[in-house]
Amino acid sequence: MQTEYCQRREQLMAKIGNGTAIFRSAPSAVMHNDVEYVYRQDSDFFYLTGFNEAHAVAVLAPHHQEHRFILFVQPKDREKEVWSGYRCGVDAAKKIYGADAAYPIAELDEKLPQYLEKSDRIYYHLGRDRNFNDKILKHYQSLLRTYPKRGTGPVAIEDTSTILHSLRLHKSKTEIDLMRQAADIAVEAHNHALKVTAPGRYEYEIQAEIEHIFRLRGGMGPAYPSIVAAGTNACVLHYIENNCQMQENELLLIDAGCAYGYYNSDITRTFPVGGKFTPEQKALYEIVLEAQKQAIQEVKPGNAFDAPHKKAVRILTEGLVELGLLKGEIDKLIEEEKYKPFYMHRTSHWLGLDVHDVGIYQYGENPQILQPGQVLTIEPGLYIVPDTKPAEDQPEIDPRWVGIGIRIEDDVFVTPEGNEVLTAGVPKEIKDVER
Repeated sequence: MQTEYCQRREQLMAKIGNGTAIFRSAPSAVMHNDVEYVYRQDSDFFYLTGFNEAHAVAVLAPHHQEHRFILFVQPKDREKEVWSGYRCGVDAAKKIYGADAAYPIAELDEKLPQYLEKSDRIYYHLGRDRNFNDKILKHYQSLLRTYPKRGTGPVAIEDTSTILHSLRLHKSKTEIDLMRQAADIAVEAHNHALKVTAPGRYEYEIQAEIEHIFRLRGGMGPAYPSIVAAGTNACVLHYIENNCQMQENELLLIDAGCAYGYYNSDITRTFPVGGKFTPEQKALYEIVLEAQKQAIQEVKPGNAFDAPHKKAVRILTEGLVELGLLKGEIDKLIEEEKYKPFYMHRTSHWLGLDVHDVGIYQYGENPQILQPGQVLTIEPGLYIVPDTKPAEDQPEIDPRWVGIGIRIEDDVFVTPEGNEVLTAGVPKEIKDVER
């Protein structure tokens, strides 16, 4: 993997020219009092270094004659390591992670100027750490004041995101292999959940079954808080309480993905708790399934990012009209967004190191064009939320539909020939999810 990280740094340095890029590790997060959450590195920092410790800074200075990749890290400290785990330390930062130079993090203010004074700009993302933002701004202002004496130094700060995130958007073979593993583990977990779900069990029991498999198969754990939503709970898009008992005639919506090697999967399936759909559940499910299938067909090089969403919206709107939940001419209903009481979210997001991964969706009025190497989700749904008011001039909602929530989601890899559904191993045809 170190070769991969090196290649990524070289790609970025080729784009920043005579600039210097600075990246800050993610801070530790407190769960309660003096107990911390399991550490998770900042995705940009990890993408470029593979380094998984807090209190670190990475500097890329392609113009520097000796040191192009510099790491500032916590030094070795035997007493603290006994309590909180081993540290890489300064020496290993060079040996293991390939840094040209490494220093204790306490020396950042002293050493950083030598990597800035010959650059023409600083590449840095102003993040949530205001103190560190201020530190970088002070270095920038100090160099600006002395610029007339030297005639060199940064004269601007530019956000790294626009350059780096365009690189992250296109996955390498190594990244796709990791995403396949994350997908395969989640596929196994979802298939297991389908087998063990039964009336009388609790949502949290199914959550436990799923997340057990994530860890059992070597995953880091859930890619995000698992959604296990029975009945009307499925109408809450990010329902995570998972504490209700499942009933015979309810649907169970499971939105759960696995993190593996820092890369994520994201799968949603909806199926009947008792094994058989009611007529209303089946009618809505068929619409969502058809919308998802046709949206996936729109995932291919050269198509616009929003092509799958437009296709899904049309299929969903046509289906709602057939069921009497909407009325009117299809194009006008779509233009006026009359479907939104029942489908209020988008169909896709990028997927990778972040579940909602980085990358531009639209350039002004022009959508991003799909290209090989990108990975996105396809996840249409329908939600007949209790107390929903129909859009203006639309029919009242028949109570028999109320409380049904359905979403079907897969992870789709854009290939030169079209696409590959990484999560196709989880069944979604009615004959396969009924028992």
